[in-house]
Amino acid sequence: MDRRTEVIERLIDETGLSKKAFAEKIGLPPTTLRSMLQRGIGNATVDNVIKVCKGLGITTDDLEKMAKNQTDSNILKEEPAEYLPTLNAKDEKDIQIELQKMIDGLSSNSGYAAFDGENLDDMDEEDKELLIASLENSLRLAKRLAKQKFTPNKYRNK
Repeated sequence: MDRRTEVIERLIDETGLSKKAFAEKIGLPPTTLRSMLQRGIGNATVDNVIKVCKGLGITTDDLEKMAKNQTDSNILKEEPAEYLPTLNAKDEKDIQIELQKMIDGLSSNSGYAAFDGENLDDMDEEDKELLIASLENSLRLAKRLAKQKFTPNKYRNK
């Protein structure tokens, strides 16, 4: 079995779904996914590999990197956070505003959003704190990655 196939199998396992459920989720017949994993990703069609990668939230480039490194499924460990741009006061304010919008959207008063079938108000305090911390960390990381990607080289601090 090639390393890419091993990585995909590990990532599918990490989703908590069975291979059959994962295949159905991404719109592949379960027999096609099973065949891809048994025969190796190298024998699969490009379209099917792309579907699997999208379903796992990675790109085909990420898959190649992970197969080479065979370490952790967290792509960001290849680019440690200390190499990402820092956030300024405006960025922090923007993050807090966006976080508050998300929290408001998850409250039972709005009635249009839920996490894992529960409104924020229905969760116990520990789950609520973990969800909010997770959302805030995600917003911070997204902001730092966007700054890295979209800041022209001449304006970057070196």
